[in-house]
Amino acid sequence: MRKQCFELDGRAVTLYTDDSPQILFLQPVDEHDTKLLDAEIEAMRDCALPFALAAFEVKDWNRELSPWEAPPVYGKIPFGGMAEETLSFVLDRLLPELRTRLATVMKLCLGGYSLAGLFALWAATRTDAFSGVAATSPSVWFPGWMDYAKANPIQTKAVYLSLGDREERAKNPVMATVGGCIREQYALLQADHSVTLEWNPGSHFQDSEKRTARAFCWIAATVS
Repeated sequence: MRKQCFELDGRAVTLYTDDSPQILFLQPVDEHDTKLLDAEIEAMRDCALPFALAAFEVKDWNRELSPWEAPPVYGKIPFGGMAEETLSFVLDRLLPELRTRLATVMKLCLGGYSLAGLFALWAATRTDAFSGVAATSPSVWFPGWMDYAKANPIQTKAVYLSLGDREERAKNPVMATVGGCIREQYALLQADHSVTLEWNPGSHFQDSEKRTARAFCWIAATVS
């Protein structure tokens, strides 16, 4: 597995590459996620397909990954609703650069953890570019999300969902709706998608790199 780092439009990108990859995983990451990438890649060593993974930096998590503006749900930082711009970066700038560097045609998967998982689900309603989406502990509690999900079908067949089994016990009343929302999201997808919902032991802030690795490996096995 080769690792290279580069910058594109002011964003740091970390690219891991197997020989002759058959699937490309795209993952938005913050500083914490970036520190765990090597461990995530190690956890993917038994992936069903040779793969490449491109992790791209998100500097303002709440602003850049939220599909629309919303007031703070926790803390004081509102959601900026700039996901459309982030998706444009992925499709119009990152993918062409990666295709030049990798020089091969691959299946595509967009995935991530927490709000990045919600971003992946939302992005799959906006484009059919992806073979799969991996939404690990996604923020499906996001205000207005479930109404949007019911009206805007996901355009990829393979969808991975997961949640920690203690996440719906959150003290925050909005975030505590996550269990009901993930079950509803799963039910929406069952008829027309290859979908799974995995329950992981623990809270939201546990084993994010291992959970994300399992999500990507499930997608690889499903679309292979």
